[in-house]
Amino acid sequence: LMYFSMGHMLWNWPLPGFMQGNHVAMGILQMLLTIIIMVINQKFFISGFKALWNRAPNMDTLVSLGATAAFGYSTYALFAMTVAQVQGDAMAVMGYMEEFYFESAATILTLITVGKTLEARSKGKTTDALKGLMNLAPKTATLLRNGAEVTVPIEQVQQGDGFVVRPGENIPVDGVVLEGSIPVDKAKVDSVSAATLNQSGFLRCRATRVGQDTTLAQIIQMVSDAAATKAPIAKIADRVSGVFVPVVITLAVITTIVWLLAGQTVGFALARGISVLVISCPCALGLATPVAIMVGNGVGAKNGILFKTAVSLEQTGKTEIVALDKTGTITSGEPRVTDILPADGVTEQVLMSLAAALEQKSEHPLARAVLQKAQEDNLTPAEVADFQALPGNGLTAVLNGSTLYGGNAKLMQTLGVAVPQKMASSAEALAAQGKTPLFFAKDGTMQGVIAVADVIKEDSPHAVRELQGMGIRVVMLTGDNERTAKAIGAQAGVDEVIAGVLPDGKEAVIRSLKNKGRVAMVGDGINDAPALTRADVGIAIGAGTDVAIDTADVVLMKSRLSDVPAAIRLSRATLHNIHENLFWAFAYNVLGIPLAAGVFIPLLHWQMNPMYGAAAMSLSSF
Repeated sequence: LMYFSMGHMLWNWPLPGFMQGNHVAMGILQMLLTIIIMVINQKFFISGFKALWNRAPNMDTLVSLGATAAFGYSTYALFAMTVAQVQGDAMAVMGYMEEFYFESAATILTLITVGKTLEARSKGKTTDALKGLMNLAPKTATLLRNGAEVTVPIEQVQQGDGFVVRPGENIPVDGVVLEGSIPVDKAKVDSVSAATLNQSGFLRCRATRVGQDTTLAQIIQMVSDAAATKAPIAKIADRVSGVFVPVVITLAVITTIVWLLAGQTVGFALARGISVLVISCPCALGLATPVAIMVGNGVGAKNGILFKTAVSLEQTGKTEIVALDKTGTITSGEPRVTDILPADGVTEQVLMSLAAALEQKSEHPLARAVLQKAQEDNLTPAEVADFQALPGNGLTAVLNGSTLYGGNAKLMQTLGVAVPQKMASSAEALAAQGKTPLFFAKDGTMQGVIAVADVIKEDSPHAVRELQGMGIRVVMLTGDNERTAKAIGAQAGVDEVIAGVLPDGKEAVIRSLKNKGRVAMVGDGINDAPALTRADVGIAIGAGTDVAIDTADVVLMKSRLSDVPAAIRLSRATLHNIHENLFWAFAYNVLGIPLAAGVFIPLLHWQMNPMYGAAAMSLSSF
């Protein structure tokens, strides 16, 4: 359409033979091409005229009115041209050629569609959170029936059934442990939840909650409930258009009437009115938000910060409170050796060698921390015999004829191993800092204490300070006891610590925090999913579970807490850019309206053809 309407006039592009000097054919071709474009973009007309009918005109109303007026008047000019052609009035034919605004109608629609396309591309796919949650649950369970193992579909598991879980398998339903233990310190009579992973060790359990009653099913329900209550953002452009659109329509009508009263032709008066509609048609408004959001999304993606939707990019910058999950978010989520306290006459190396030899056959996360430290110190654990786990959290084994013991203070008490007062006090102080002291003895004599803790990530305190510097309140949520939580909270420098929060309690905490301001929740686990969904903005640490990532609005691929303030800064910069774009889009249109209306014709003889109005409007978008 632009080729046939503008090419020969502006750039002297060649036209097909049948069009040479045949202005009516040229007009008909332009009209047909415009009709195709209008049919493709019919949604603007449906939405715009519906809104006008309901007395709530929107951006689509301006687009559809401008396009309709330009098309309607061009069609009138085409028919008038045919009359002039029949009458042999070549001058009139040329005159009407100037009054074709088909390309204006098409340009309006096309540019707005480009804007909407960019917007659609910048929006992420809808989350597959619920699908992800449902896929977590195993499809079968291994039941114990009459002493034999039977694999049955999950639907056939009933309350009270005994089932077994091997290392690496997911737990099929909620239950209690009858025999065995796993890394998250699950012992006899402890409860286990469906879909959680048995990392190591053989478990025999009894089903307590099945079907819709499992913790997983309830988490799925919470995520869907929270998703259903999330309010969509109202775009600034739409709010302003509520006032801007009716004003522009009124101005266009007044312009047309004034020029008719001034004795001008219908064509001249309509051209001024259409120019007002066309130049005011805020294509730039249609682009102001999505283009900025695409750039924001691109910059974020380059830096490992993924915003799922345009809404999440806009909302992140408005955060007033950041709620941080402790494990895996503020902390690394993996225990590390933090302190080594050898007994008198024992070196650190001897204590570590003894501990590593004892712990090498254990699959507990605390044992992994000890072995990792031994590896860092280039210590090769010696082979032990008669290794066994003791009830009450401990281990024993024989090394070169000596019996080794490792475990908590209670185990040492049970074994009758004397713990020097100084060491006992140090161990208590370590426990107060949120660390786990492991006591080691050899042949009934105390060898020392090794403290293990889930240490905070290096960048956590800096990230918390950055957030506070941006005027954001930082709250830490954790299932840990008050003492451990306060110790970690103090190291990270958070404003508030909320301890002892159960998985389903996080969502309730977020709900109460929302009464104090806009909340961003940062988490990485399956039990964070409902809280991530309930928060105004859910931010998932990338190394976390698929479900946390699915339910979040923002995903931090590098798993760094310092990317939380970075995401907020990026969002604020994008919002600032959007506000600037909106200002210039409006300023440009407001300045263009008097020119389009012909205010300067009597004074300076400045007159705007709607085609130039459309070009000016395109320029505002550019």
